[in-house]
Amino acid sequence: MPYEREVRKVIVIKSEKLRKALKLLIPFVIIPVVVLVGTLAFDDKLYAYASIAVCCLSLLLFIAGFEKKKTGTRRLIIVAVMVALSVTGRFIPFFKPITALCVITALYLGGEAGFLVGATAAVISNLYFGQGPWTPFQMLAWGLIGLVAGLLAAPLKKSRALLCVYGALAGIMYSFIMDVWTVVWYNNVFDLSLWLSALVTAIPHTVVYSVSNVLFLWLLAKPFGEKLERVKLKYSI
Repeated sequence: MPYEREVRKVIVIKSEKLRKALKLLIPFVIIPVVVLVGTLAFDDKLYAYASIAVCCLSLLLFIAGFEKKKTGTRRLIIVAVMVALSVTGRFIPFFKPITALCVITALYLGGEAGFLVGATAAVISNLYFGQGPWTPFQMLAWGLIGLVAGLLAAPLKKSRALLCVYGALAGIMYSFIMDVWTVVWYNNVFDLSLWLSALVTAIPHTVVYSVSNVLFLWLLAKPFGEKLERVKLKYSI
């Protein structure tokens, strides 16, 4: 019996270390590599493999974030609802709440949940808006915006103004990532000068996107946050 307890303890410690390693490696190393390799190595007809890989890795990241296995499925249901709202929100012209919903999800359900909402909302909504080699970059961009929001959840939940500042910066972050795709598509390889030119050219769109993020976070963060907190309390998530 003492030996079995020691074995279980070692297994728990190792699984915890693996879970922490995956939470860092998947979003910051593995997924970016998959996105870049998928764009450079595959032709336009094979981009779907990169999108599928990012979806699977996003789910793995979400599972790695489970603190308690019994609440994992409950979190997944709430995340599915947030994904549905994000996909629907992309049909709003010009001002789109998808980034705000990714951020709100991350604040109250964790950065892994925010990443999953961003990544899956991108690929699902693109079934209507158009799939392409840009899809994995959108998945990565919105996913990272959600993940970083989860890492900064404590200060962002305390200050509405700081949350709006993050929303504005998220618009810039999105442009930074998507314009990597723009340069690679145009030039076949990444070029820093072309990337900077693309960022300057995209300033009007980036401003509109940042303003929409600020607007939706200002309007939605508090009511959505209150509802998510009640759901978490009710179902012990």
